[in-house]
Amino acid sequence: MLAPTFQSAPARTARPQPARRQPGRNQNGQVKLGSGELRAMIEHVLASQPDRQWQPREIYAHPDLKGRSSAAINNALATLVRKGRATLTGGAYQHTGSGQMPPVTAAPPPTFSAGPVLRPSGTPYFPRDLAGRRDVDVLRQLRAAGIAALLYGPPGTGKTSLVEAAFGTELFTVAGDGDTTVGDLLGEYAPDGAGGYVWLDGPLVRAMLTGAVFFLDDCTLVSPRVLAAVYPAMDGRGEIVLKANGGRIVKAEPGFYTVGGHNPNVHGAVLSDALASRFSLQLQVTTDYDLAARQLHVPAGIVKAARDLWEQVVREEIGWAPQLRELLGAKAIAAELGLDVAVANLIGTAPEEDRDAVRAALKKHLPGVKQTTLTLGKQL
Repeated sequence: MLAPTFQSAPARTARPQPARRQPGRNQNGQVKLGSGELRAMIEHVLASQPDRQWQPREIYAHPDLKGRSSAAINNALATLVRKGRATLTGGAYQHTGSGQMPPVTAAPPPTFSAGPVLRPSGTPYFPRDLAGRRDVDVLRQLRAAGIAALLYGPPGTGKTSLVEAAFGTELFTVAGDGDTTVGDLLGEYAPDGAGGYVWLDGPLVRAMLTGAVFFLDDCTLVSPRVLAAVYPAMDGRGEIVLKANGGRIVKAEPGFYTVGGHNPNVHGAVLSDALASRFSLQLQVTTDYDLAARQLHVPAGIVKAARDLWEQVVREEIGWAPQLRELLGAKAIAAELGLDVAVANLIGTAPEEDRDAVRAALKKHLPGVKQTTLTLGKQL
């Protein structure tokens, strides 16, 4: 959080008086609605064309709702979906009932699907609790509301897995680093095989044109100069100008959404004010060690040692602890080469300054396993 800045007070001048708000009306001069009335208005809009899939911006612009708060409309839409009065598919809403709202009752406690969600690769992702709901469902709702999200945490905690599980094949991903160029994001000319060149749209442009999701992983490693070319697509403008492609203007189609990934402890990662301000929601992602042991069946001793090491990281006593990626690697190595080799590999994976702590944690929970690094022996 930035420290507050202070400026000297300007000379006192007479302030113009705001127009007096009429009783019973909001700041736009509209009649204030009672509890559930906005929700009923929105449902009647959806029911007027029951076969239509409505994009959020189309609902905001409807004459019956124009001028109403988009945040209030989003909340009402979420309630309609929860009550089964509307469906949400690919960022679009569609009516499901008769058009008459049932009596407003208390929301039931959240329910969770017991099964995993498959990523495009076919590998399972086990959803986690986020604000009383499945994390994948929360990300989908944020997309529908146009609220950009930044996922931050150590490498290997499952940020990419979460995004892939939430958006499936509607996802364009770029792994950012210090060498990422504007062309990597927006597109560039490539040889056409006939001695000339042809323009190829980049992943950000393709996501905008198809109303898909653009995930810029490790966005804080990308040069600010490169990010500046992306900002217009991430804020209210929703469009970019392709200067290298003759000044072509690309406007985002409904459903377009941006997600960022940030590893705070990676060397060179800088979360600038300009970048942070474009992510209204910032979500910390850490490893669920209970999941690793219970659902993913990582050897219990390794999971317990990893949990102890993470607690030391939180206390700032060490700088590294095995995350989900390393734990899954340890499980695979143990299955193929044995637990001794998996433990030795974990010790060697740790930064040299943290190896003694890693060795001690593993020794505590796996006392019968050798605590050596993995090295080649004599020639056979």
